[in-house]
Amino acid sequence: MRVGVIGTGYVGLVTGACFAEMGNEVTLMDIDEDKINSLSQGRVPIYEPGLDQLIARNVAEKRLHFTTDLEATIDRSLINFIAVGTPPDANGYADLSQVFAVAEDIGRAIKTYRIVVTKSTVPVGTTHKVQQIIGRETSHPFDVASNPEFLKEGNAVDDCMKPDRVVIGVDDVRAGEILRELYSAFVRTGKPIIVTDIRSSEMTKYASNGFLATKISFMNELARLCEIVGADIEMVRAGMGSDPRIGPQFLFAGIGYGGSCFPKDVDALTRTAEENGMKLKIMEAVQEANQSQRTHFCDRILRHYGGEGLDGKLFALWGLSFKPRTDDIRDAPSLDVIRFLAARGAKIRAFDPVAMESAGKILGDAIEYAPGNYECLEGADALVIVTEWNEFRHPDFEKMKELMREPVVFDGRNLFTPERMLRRGFVYYSVGRNSVGPTQEAAETLHAPAAK
Repeated sequence: MRVGVIGTGYVGLVTGACFAEMGNEVTLMDIDEDKINSLSQGRVPIYEPGLDQLIARNVAEKRLHFTTDLEATIDRSLINFIAVGTPPDANGYADLSQVFAVAEDIGRAIKTYRIVVTKSTVPVGTTHKVQQIIGRETSHPFDVASNPEFLKEGNAVDDCMKPDRVVIGVDDVRAGEILRELYSAFVRTGKPIIVTDIRSSEMTKYASNGFLATKISFMNELARLCEIVGADIEMVRAGMGSDPRIGPQFLFAGIGYGGSCFPKDVDALTRTAEENGMKLKIMEAVQEANQSQRTHFCDRILRHYGGEGLDGKLFALWGLSFKPRTDDIRDAPSLDVIRFLAARGAKIRAFDPVAMESAGKILGDAIEYAPGNYECLEGADALVIVTEWNEFRHPDFEKMKELMREPVVFDGRNLFTPERMLRRGFVYYSVGRNSVGPTQEAAETLHAPAAK
């Protein structure tokens, strides 16, 4: 099939490349000339494992094309996906200006029957607004559909090529059958293609992310209770996750979710409810708990130092991206940790395997960037682990102690075992487990109340 994808951001690039990999002829369109020129020259603007090879292979096979010409894209493509950004505005609503602008342009460009699909994450009712906008601009036949993405950053290519499910929202049977045929190559192992009405499809994306965010916030609040009562959240997680009604996914305690999806989608779902005269109290609590978890983690750092300021102390940060296997730092917990430490006079030196360039665009020279995880530790008063990169899971602990001024670790991702850290001579904080120190004196310091 001939497919157009409008928008070469994270979703558009991955989706377009995967459609091409399945033998379709795909045109990726964007108004950003610099981005299109870079892509045409083989430079991929985002880090996603396997994506650069996928794009290079399909460009070489002449199945994947890049352009700034929307009219030409619509002319050559039966199915056209809108995959532009829908960032939150100042009030937490999804900004749909790019979606609607593209819809107008599509309406003016249509010359024969076309299917227009909202791939961007949009509030319920948006696809029908797209339909109205296109209808005002053209007298030619067209159908609209909703096809939400369920891509996990760091695993997006596999998620796209081997989806758990494909959700398609349509009002017209013809459009549904064409989209079902497009996706048939992706579900040869029997995973479902779920065809719904358009509004249910739009809601499914928000409902899915809202529920996953709820699981994360629930575990983070439970972890704080475990710290108080002396339970171990990792053991609790194992006990809970073995129940098939609950499952083990998204039960890891940490310092809160971030990224471009969960914060934005929970906000948008909450706003949608408000616009329709109701409150989603659970979603509001999820938002509050997520931010509270970051604050709690930072407060534990301050409490270790007796509640005093952190003037002159050097903190090593392992991880900047909101999760491993991506360079995305949008709403990353690392940003809150850095702001907290810097506001109290601390110095920060950070290392991340792929996200330091992205962080530099936001943080500039406000922090120091280390070339490696051990270089990051030199002379540090403490290590703060923010992102659970695999590279951080099995370090040389003796080397760490030699490099650090003090063997203090604040682990926001529970990478290590408290008892082993005790034996290795570290003062160790984790999430939802008892903190440990190499001496009774250190232990008393760890649990001392903050100064008033």
